[in-house]
Amino acid sequence: MAQRPAPAPAPSAQTEPTPTTLPPRALNQSIVVASYLLVAAVLLLVMWRGLLPGLLCVCLGFLLTRALTGWFTAGLGRIQRQTTPSATHLRVGQVTAAGLVMLLPLALLALGLTHSRGYLVSAPQQYQELLTYMARTVLELRLKLPADMAAHLPEGVADIQRIIASYLGAKAGALAMAGRAWLAGVLFAYVGLLIGALAAVRPPVLARGPLAQQLKLRITLFGEAFRQIVAAQFWIAAFNTLLTALFLLFVLPIWGLQLPYTPVLITFTFVAGLVPIVGNLVCNVVITIVGLSVSPLAAAACLGFLILIHKAEYVINAKVVGRRTQMGVWELLSVMFVAEAVFGPAGLVAAPLFYAYLKKELVAARLV
Repeated sequence: MAQRPAPAPAPSAQTEPTPTTLPPRALNQSIVVASYLLVAAVLLLVMWRGLLPGLLCVCLGFLLTRALTGWFTAGLGRIQRQTTPSATHLRVGQVTAAGLVMLLPLALLALGLTHSRGYLVSAPQQYQELLTYMARTVLELRLKLPADMAAHLPEGVADIQRIIASYLGAKAGALAMAGRAWLAGVLFAYVGLLIGALAAVRPPVLARGPLAQQLKLRITLFGEAFRQIVAAQFWIAAFNTLLTALFLLFVLPIWGLQLPYTPVLITFTFVAGLVPIVGNLVCNVVITIVGLSVSPLAAAACLGFLILIHKAEYVINAKVVGRRTQMGVWELLSVMFVAEAVFGPAGLVAAPLFYAYLKKELVAARLV
């Protein structure tokens, strides 16, 4: 007679799942939430510590290296008459592209320093000429103003030089901090360019954990947003360059004014305009300074142009970027105003990129 199988033992306390054990679905959701929190913390840290130039240059270096890699690889394949580039061609293209991205800024800096040596040598003479020009302008104002108002103006070059020296002495600490901040921003930008170039040519990693996969997805969406913003900024720079060319070549000559180095200023407007918001302000400040060398009227006209473009930049940026990233003008304008109020000019630059990334995450999660 067959024996009955012994009944299964009752589950003990050791085999029961503990309350801290999560089912697989909840575990996956927690990993996704952790990836969101990590990315949000990194972006806040970037804004808090002033690392935005580094972040932008990481994305720029990555995209430039990938684009140049494809171009160099295809070129090597055409040279050797191979329809499909080999792994050797790909590696050579990666090394060439990364080296070009990393070394080109240093070469441009060395070239700029070499050509600016003459300006540095003649700087004292230019400073004296500027003081003389300012003194002549102040003396003309003293003759035209009432006596009680003219008494508050300096009498000559010595007084103006003393006022400038006193002001620079009082602002020495602020100027030193501004210089250090500018130097740190340039250093962060170049280090970010190196990181982006090296990340673009790193060998692919096959095995990834679940958190690494989610972080890769977050970074991919951020890169897509950056690519769209860069494409939109190209058209913004072209539009600003067109306005600047019309202003310098047609509007100012109507008033009988002509700025020197007009072709250089127009080219600089396009190159600087590729940097959102800030680049446009920098190029217009340069135009205003050049206008001051011509006459106070030219400087005033350039300053008015600066203010007009700065205010129009909000609408232009929101319109072009909004069309490229499927965002409404009103929502992008709102984000830009709030970001500038919270983080200053850096927030104004980061607002289109961060909001485009947020919109992509919401669309990917099917929440909007």
